[in-house]
Amino acid sequence: MSILSLTLKRSHTYPLLTLPLLIISAAPSSHAASYSINPASTHIIFAIERFKTSATTGGFYDIKGQLQYDPSRQTGDISLIIPIDSLNTGNPSFNSSLTGPDFFDAKKFPSARFKSTKWYFDQDKKSPQVTRVDGKLTLHGETHPISLKATNFACYLSPSLKKDVCGGDFTATIDRTKWNINKFVWFGLTKNLNLNIKVEAARQ
Repeated sequence: MSILSLTLKRSHTYPLLTLPLLIISAAPSSHAASYSINPASTHIIFAIERFKTSATTGGFYDIKGQLQYDPSRQTGDISLIIPIDSLNTGNPSFNSSLTGPDFFDAKKFPSARFKSTKWYFDQDKKSPQVTRVDGKLTLHGETHPISLKATNFACYLSPSLKKDVCGGDFTATIDRTKWNINKFVWFGLTKNLNLNIKVEAARQ
């Protein structure tokens, strides 16, 4: 092969190798922004009807986790770690009962976990809003799907933190017997727990 033909071959090969690299580098990033859950502003409030009387409310606090969110691509992902011993109803005796072996059993199952599987958005092309988040809740050694309805969700620049913050409110109802928490269902202690979930996360 002559030096001229070798030079021509190389001159055609380099552009072919370079073109895909240029396309990849010019493509927009598909990575969603990462946020860290703020435990001080994230909690889950529940209501329990006690023996067909007025409901007792309580909550789980000090929740940790991560959020990935990209409204332009209508994608999201959230994972939460919920410490069971953070439960507080305002009644120490009832707290002990609910975290004891007959109910949530904090010693055997110290935390619950939620991991989203799909996010839903409305059809507003300019500013799509979150409407629902489906996921799996691991509680009391069992994992089952649940669906969270978004009542509001938005991101903003926090003047105090000087970084982007995303937050919102969600509601859900779970049947505790699916997670083998069955105590006193037959006696009138409600099996359906209405959950009100507040989430706030700061950009990393």
